[in-house]
Amino acid sequence: MHASASSASAPVAVQATFDELGTPLRDVTFVVVDLETTGGSPHTCGITEVGAVKVRGGQVLGEFQTLVNPGEPIPAFIAVLTGITDSMVRPAPVIATVVPSFVEFARGAVLVAHNAPFDVGFLRRAYAVSGIGWPAYPVVDTARLARRALARDEAPNCRLSTLAALFRSGTTPNHRALQDARATVDVLHGLLDRLGNLGVQSLDELTTFSSRVSPATRKKRHLAEALPHAPGVYVFKGPGGEVLYVGKSKDLRTRVRSYFTGSETRRRIGEMVRLAAVVTPIVCATALEAEVRELRLIAEHKPRYNSRSRHPERATWLKLTIEAFPRLSMVTQLRDDGASYLGPFGSRHAAERAMTALHEAFRIRQCTPVLSTRRFRTACALAEMGRCNAPCDGSESVDAYALHVRAVREAMESDATRVSHAVQRRIDRLSIEQRFEEAAAHRDRLAALLRAAARLQRIRGLTAIAEIVAAAPTAAGGWELHVIRHGRLVAASVSPPGAHPRPYADALVASAETVIPRPGPLPACEAEEVECVLRWLEQPSVRLVEATEPWLSPAHGAGAQRGWLDRISEGRDALDPFGDRRGLRPAG
Repeated sequence: MHASASSASAPVAVQATFDELGTPLRDVTFVVVDLETTGGSPHTCGITEVGAVKVRGGQVLGEFQTLVNPGEPIPAFIAVLTGITDSMVRPAPVIATVVPSFVEFARGAVLVAHNAPFDVGFLRRAYAVSGIGWPAYPVVDTARLARRALARDEAPNCRLSTLAALFRSGTTPNHRALQDARATVDVLHGLLDRLGNLGVQSLDELTTFSSRVSPATRKKRHLAEALPHAPGVYVFKGPGGEVLYVGKSKDLRTRVRSYFTGSETRRRIGEMVRLAAVVTPIVCATALEAEVRELRLIAEHKPRYNSRSRHPERATWLKLTIEAFPRLSMVTQLRDDGASYLGPFGSRHAAERAMTALHEAFRIRQCTPVLSTRRFRTACALAEMGRCNAPCDGSESVDAYALHVRAVREAMESDATRVSHAVQRRIDRLSIEQRFEEAAAHRDRLAALLRAAARLQRIRGLTAIAEIVAAAPTAAGGWELHVIRHGRLVAASVSPPGAHPRPYADALVASAETVIPRPGPLPACEAEEVECVLRWLEQPSVRLVEATEPWLSPAHGAGAQRGWLDRISEGRDALDPFGDRRGLRPAG
């Protein structure tokens, strides 16, 4: 056989998963790999040689080397460059035979290569050809690392030969796989020594290192040292205790450390990190609890460096007023006044579009004064245009007008079929008349209405239920348990593996937060929290343990139009604003 593998007597450390991002570099097993190939594309060229060196803590643990029969002639210039000829690889094994041995050699390690995209691309292709799934190795690219760590006056370029000379490698690269892999080991160790002086001590710090991070920022990584490796919410606070930023993570310590090592490149967040004096962790039982707590803390403290969800109370709603002749109005507060509401809308513009769609479908008045049933006024232009039945001048009675109001309320709360068909007919007519811009405007208005109605109807389906107890299996064999009351997450915990979850669920219900629902479609929390809970409940693995009421949605609700809305989104995504439209020019 043409492959050779040697191993030192010391035990080989295995890195369990890349999720252990806090692993000290001295404990990480690296497999430094280099390939020789017949060309530059893994889809059209073959591998002629594989060389790899396994190292940990600065010690070589083993080497792997083999020539490979690429199944095609080696180009002359490649043969001259590498010294590998057709006669040398003719008796060598094919790549499908080599890959299983390399899989064992590299198991549990971090792959290292110089210009890693090239080598990793060929390896991925080789794994696929061999019918072996790619293990998603963590990858370190020494060329990329050198570009981040070295100044140009130290290394005019980041070629392997240049870096090997800079770090006084005992091996000279010569375009043979094992020789180049050995040189890359020396370059890796030289870079690790250089980065160690900058405070890079763990695998996550290595993979996220950036020279753009100032020494002052890097020194602040001690703020993460006391944080646990647990899911939860982290709160960055300034010197005066003011909340600067709130975030969530499945691993608090790992995520917060990344702010000080370069993976975070947003300018505003960099400014926030420079101001931060302390990071407060809030450990959560589940990822859902962390997501909900993040939303609540952002809404409570309104941190200046959080860009979303700071002002959920400012969301726009459409209100169908309560009066003799109701009308649609845009508001930002929900009141206990018996009115019907639609929303919340992401912007006032979206609310205006939805309101226009309702006005176009139903003969509900658009004027703003409160109308009396005894004192009449002159009708506006809309009545003359036939778009309003003029209740203002007594042309339409309260009972007759109530039919329009009932239809609008139905479209907002339960059945969007009528408004959808009305607007669709108008869109079709305009399209036949080739008035495409007007048709598009009607389409966007209808889409804004249907999205808001579908969102609110989903929310109402959950907030109408006084209590839900739900569970989802964990990877460890236990159960995530959540108690939800009127759409609000009121308790969360995890039952241990092997234990029956029922006693834990009962204890969770008994200790859960009490909710006194307020009137309106959001009786216990903001819409974002309800939607967050809904996304979790709708996962296939979630099981409903108990529910005080059935979980219902309107049979003819706006959600039935989701396919139409998806087609609109897909059509917009497929547009190429810079596409060649010369073929669309009129002839003649």
